[in-house]
Order: sequence, then structure tokens, then C-alpha cells
Amino acid sequence: MLHELRCEACRAGAAGALTTQEQQQLLLELDDWKVVTRDSVEQLEKSFLFSNFKKAWTFSEQVANLADQQNHHPSILAEWGKVTVTWWTHSVHGLHKNDFICAAKCDHIFDGAE
Repeated sequence: MLHELRCEACRAGAAGALTTQEQQQLLLELDDWKVVTRDSVEQLEKSFLFSNFKKAWTFSEQVANLADQQNHHPSILAEWGKVTVTWWTHSVHGLHKNDFICAAKCDHIFDGAE
């Protein structure tokens, strides 16, 4: 399962961005994540819904802790009752397997949140 894996270091010479086919295969293991393109960079994004701001904020903190543990950092937008998390890998200018691993970990956190 993706949420049980750990991110690998992405350094110069590491595997590049995933192909569309590889992305589609990994998306099958996630719940409602979408590939979006911003400024010509593919990103993995999902909005999580909560019953209030405090629960959304708590989830945001849990995602931030996950990001530090994995040394892979997303964009996190916390709003009243909603958190949008966006993963992508700057060093490959797109999506890497690490993004899908972290997305799965977010789903795992969310499953225990509400």
C-alpha cells in the first residue's frame, strides 16, 4: 500500500517525472485525487472537508508534520471546513512517486480525523 512507503530522496540524476500512464496507475490507489496543471507543472490535488475550522486546522498540522517526516512539502490551503493539499516535486518539474506516497498518507490521516 502506498501509505506504508517512505519517500525517496529526489536529487540530480534521480528518476524524472512520472509518465501519464504511471500517474494513472498510481491514481487507482488513491481516493479522489486529481492531476491538475498549473504553470505547465502537473500537480496532485485533493480537497478534504471538515465540520469546522478547528478540525481543518488540526488536519493541516498533521499534514505539515507528515511533510517534515517525509522531507517532501506540499501546498496546504486551510479554510473553514476545508483543506486543499497539493503535491508536486520541484526537482522533476512535475509528479514523482513521492507525491502519490504522500497523498496516500494524507488519506490515511484523514480516515482517522473525522
